[in-house]
Amino acid sequence: MTAPSGSHSTGGVDPGSVQVRLAEGVATITFGHPRSNSLPGALLSRLAEAVTAAGRSVEVLVIVLRAEGSGPFCAGASFDELAAVSDAASGLRFFSGFASGILAMIRAPKFVVTRVHGKAVGGGVGLVAASDYALASEQAAVRLSELAIGIGPFVVGPVIERKIGPGAFGALAVSAEWRDARWAQAHGLYTEVHDTVAGLDQAVETRAQRLSGYSPAAMARLKQVLWEGTESWERLLLERAALSGSLVLTDPARRAIQEAIGKRP
Repeated sequence: MTAPSGSHSTGGVDPGSVQVRLAEGVATITFGHPRSNSLPGALLSRLAEAVTAAGRSVEVLVIVLRAEGSGPFCAGASFDELAAVSDAASGLRFFSGFASGILAMIRAPKFVVTRVHGKAVGGGVGLVAASDYALASEQAAVRLSELAIGIGPFVVGPVIERKIGPGAFGALAVSAEWRDARWAQAHGLYTEVHDTVAGLDQAVETRAQRLSGYSPAAMARLKQVLWEGTESWERLLLERAALSGSLVLTDPARRAIQEAIGKRP
């Protein structure tokens, strides 16, 4: 199994990084971006490719997803790329990246265990929800901020709603405010929450090692059962991507995105 090679940025947007390490049947996929692990299109594409490749590899028994650094787990969509969306087609292309990432995770015939060490926003919450088992630290608060920037959590909505239920998803989407890690655990987004990152790391390693000793056939079949009912999501998520791609072109969204960019350090 080979780690994905580097990608070149388009439009001056840093593409970030995706690295894959395979050890004892566990493929650890690490993504990173200098802007708080945000998600530009190039990174989303490479992440989906890495998960798909790991899922197909006979050497891989379990996939662990994690992010670089000690700050946020994921700041969500790249504001630089959102600002660069110029028409419905480019909007659809960008938001389709989130659809590809989510679909790769839920379609992979291996369990995806996600380590959430810090805050997760928007698309980052979608990645967590697309995991089969998510472990977090106390610092891993969550937020769906899309409404506050003139769009909505449309592409990530189906997977988050499936994981935490319509009531909790509605509260998270409408308030656009932070909810702490214990709230996320109580509503089923996180399976475990640990007091320290060291404790989190130990728990992730233990869980991955334990799963790697189970029957691959049984795990693959259980994964299918866990995601039954998502067969139409290829179409649904693309429809949602088109909706987001059109809304990001509206004046309220444009103003909110530029304001957010202006507040960055």
